[in-house]
Amino acid sequence: MRYPPANSRCPHMLHGGDYNPDQWKDVPGIWDEDMRLMKLARCNAMSVGIFSWSALEPEEGQYDFAWLDAILDRLAAQDAFAVLATPSGARPAWMSQRYPEVLRVLPDRRKALHGTRHNHCPTSPVYREKTRSINRRLAERYANHPALLAWHVSNEYNGECHCPLCQDAFRQWLQAKYGGDLDALNRAWWTSFWSHTVSDWSQVESPSPIGEPYLHGLTLDWNRFVTDQTVDFFRNEAAPLRERTPGVPVTTNLMGTYPGLNYWRLAPELDVASWDSYPAWHGPQGDVREAVRVGFLHDLTRSLKGGRPFLLMESTPSMSNWHPVSKLKRPGMHLLSSLQAVAHGADSVQYFQWRKSRGGCEKFHGAVVDHCGHEHTRVFRDVQEVGDLLARLDPVVGTTVRPQAALLYDWENRWALEDAKGLNNAHKDYEATCIRHYEAFWRQGVPVDILSMEGDFSGYRLLVAPMLYMLRPGVAERIEAFVAGGGTFVTTYCSGMVDENDLCFLGGFPGPLRRVLGVWDEETDGLYDEDEGRVRILDSGRTYAVRQLCDILHAETAEVLAVYDADFQAGSPALTVNRFGKGQAYFIAFRNLDDFEADFYAGLVRDLGLVRVLDAELPDGVTAQLRSDGERDFVFLMNVSPEPREVRLQDPAGLRDFLSGNGLGDGTILLPPLGFRILERPAVGLF
Repeated sequence: MRYPPANSRCPHMLHGGDYNPDQWKDVPGIWDEDMRLMKLARCNAMSVGIFSWSALEPEEGQYDFAWLDAILDRLAAQDAFAVLATPSGARPAWMSQRYPEVLRVLPDRRKALHGTRHNHCPTSPVYREKTRSINRRLAERYANHPALLAWHVSNEYNGECHCPLCQDAFRQWLQAKYGGDLDALNRAWWTSFWSHTVSDWSQVESPSPIGEPYLHGLTLDWNRFVTDQTVDFFRNEAAPLRERTPGVPVTTNLMGTYPGLNYWRLAPELDVASWDSYPAWHGPQGDVREAVRVGFLHDLTRSLKGGRPFLLMESTPSMSNWHPVSKLKRPGMHLLSSLQAVAHGADSVQYFQWRKSRGGCEKFHGAVVDHCGHEHTRVFRDVQEVGDLLARLDPVVGTTVRPQAALLYDWENRWALEDAKGLNNAHKDYEATCIRHYEAFWRQGVPVDILSMEGDFSGYRLLVAPMLYMLRPGVAERIEAFVAGGGTFVTTYCSGMVDENDLCFLGGFPGPLRRVLGVWDEETDGLYDEDEGRVRILDSGRTYAVRQLCDILHAETAEVLAVYDADFQAGSPALTVNRFGKGQAYFIAFRNLDDFEADFYAGLVRDLGLVRVLDAELPDGVTAQLRSDGERDFVFLMNVSPEPREVRLQDPAGLRDFLSGNGLGDGTILLPPLGFRILERPAVGLF
């Protein structure tokens, strides 16, 4: 299927970036020079006004829109668009001084001073009214402006406030959740531990390093409240925009797996998902491993809206100044990394920032236009190259992918697992573990959706849930139904241990998953970094290392596929499969950190007949990703390695090079280092 573009007024790939013309109001001629350079770089959509509140409302009730009028008029004059931002990410100083309640209170109960950004109280009625007011004025003024393409609400929502207003709101949230029943709250939080029983709602305080940081039910509920309060704040911001400009899409830029907010809760409020991607290319982890991580984040963002293409709202055309090392992108990496976003579902490539600031903490962050101010730079040429490519990808806009495999990544599960004391406190590594399992599919060119545990499992053949520590009500039953109906389920050590309140299941782990998995998980062993056990696959005799974490299992109805081969647990199950209804459920009891997942999932892909994007063995560092409109498939073949790679297609018939229109001859494709090919074929009808 094909989704409509983010806004039908621009049915093209968007290319542009964060533009801060208010920083340059006193430099004659620079706005016109910006427009000339944007046209050269083939930029058609600029994000404007993200941190411009002081320029829009320099004093309370005194507004200056003349500069923004001039910018939007200039963009429209050259058939370009504005992703127009609301400015709540950073307040003007007059507001902090006049209304100190808008300032956040930190977890240690200190009041924040004016400064940085996103240090507002999301509960403050004053701040909510002020954001509604400025947003309403923006919507009314630009509702019919030809440059308005989309609304960029605030910027990278993050953080939390512990002020009295937020404490009261938290207590009200808890009373609504627990039906006003303090006994229910005490049971859910297990407050009898350390004599923390609450006898009045007023005694509830948010987690604090000078108060209660260890009551896990409290911490979980506080994280949920922070997400809900942020979602409600977003609704408050978006309301006047949707009222005055109902046909203009509304988004806010997310941050991948940012741990402080549950994006599964925020995503339904967005018309289109967008996110900010800043990989650490050319670092010690290697570009292949970094490409896997970023591919996972792209797929997560696409999955937040059920497969609808997303917007890459920010990336850097050269380097990021906040990484430990500000490494420049090597030649070819900017084009390849931009194409990677498109391959995984982006309908845009946008940057922070358009022009480097003269001052402030991001003056050395990468930008399209350097401090030299002209187009005769390596980075500008790289951006032009991306613009030229995107201009040829109109047929890809709105296309998507329908994977046969899904992987669970759940924020609440992460909160609970990371809060738990025990297992292996130095290496919980939930996100890294999910990415390691994802990597096996990336390397085989098998598309993957990312789901929360509330997601719809029914459309998939394979469901992978690494470290599914928490099981909220109904999840185990839905997994059982998925497997009984013919699906294949895979989970790992540290799964099925606690309920939604982080209370341990009684009767043996993996709790409600015990029946479908057919095992009893008796103990979890945490290993030191220098420890290494072994497991042995029974039918092949191959062995794999055991690192950091492993569970001690008893097979009940499950078949044992591998056993531990060392230490006191030698001979006990390390890998099992349980036939359940028409399907099967695997339990991986150990962490490997090396080659086990690649081998295991290669076997599953083969045994289940999961279709790979290309019928070819992909060499190390090469992946194939797919987008399709149901009639045409677009295959993105990408080499992230620093060496040339050769791909031999089993059957090149029907495939051609999308950019040249040429056939593929004998099916041998040579990819240079950081090289790619975009292939086209009639849709195979599998995605």
